[in-house]
Amino acid sequence: MNQQLAAAYVPGARPDAETAVFLHGLGGWTHNWAALIDRLRASVHCLALDLPGFGRSAPPPDGRVTVGRQAAAVAGHLARAGHRRVHLVGNSLGGLTALHLADRHPELVATLTLVSPVLPALPPLQALRIALLGLPGASRLHTRRLAARGPDRDLDDLYTLIYADPSRVDAAQRATEARERTRRAALPHAQDMLAEGVRAVVRAHLRPGGASPWRQATRVTAPTLLVYGRDDRLVPFRTAARAYAAFPDARLLTLPGVGHVAMQERPDAVAAAFRTLIARSPAAHR
Repeated sequence: MNQQLAAAYVPGARPDAETAVFLHGLGGWTHNWAALIDRLRASVHCLALDLPGFGRSAPPPDGRVTVGRQAAAVAGHLARAGHRRVHLVGNSLGGLTALHLADRHPELVATLTLVSPVLPALPPLQALRIALLGLPGASRLHTRRLAARGPDRDLDDLYTLIYADPSRVDAAQRATEARERTRRAALPHAQDMLAEGVRAVVRAHLRPGGASPWRQATRVTAPTLLVYGRDDRLVPFRTAARAYAAFPDARLLTLPGVGHVAMQERPDAVAAAFRTLIARSPAAHR
């Protein structure tokens, strides 16, 4: 897939440093990784990508989003930029995309870090409500609801959903995200892409046999870090143990008092675990 992706690049402290690539979750964008990148820039070059249809990346020409297509777009971007092997990090839907890429293109992935990946499981009630956005016509109803509620109420609802403690969001972060959500609300494709992202997760969960994300996990050869918040309202915490058992070379970090976006809620803890992962990876020894 040759689609161009919007990107935020922060060079590391050393020219010869390896590169970490960050993939956001449903409805997210590159700024979701700002706190983590600020803590990792001394160790690695940091490249955050907007997946097709999200952030500042254009939607796919036919408007259809799948995990496989998202992964192909990331692989194409890395190939064009000359990245041969990277430390891949994904959150939520971006975690599914990173898993797909690690399974299909193991030569590209030195290590894999998944923060609250939406692996198939019986979802909690809040996740089921989001899944309703994938129904026909739901995106238009959602657009009207957002317009009636206003951007501040919309952000409050978002933080309540993805943070265990929304008070951790400071004024600067809130202002940045409010501007971005206002900009996206004006794009004609924004709500359709949100609905397509939901459908992409559902399609991935329904893939049979060897294409199932759980089967993909068993084939990942890269050292893997799994990060789960114990108070995640979207990904059931019980999947952490199953994921740890599924990946052949896994490390597990669980964080109490943390929700769906550990890299924003506890960036110091995630950064420390990531640095340990890459220091012990075969790529680091080479």
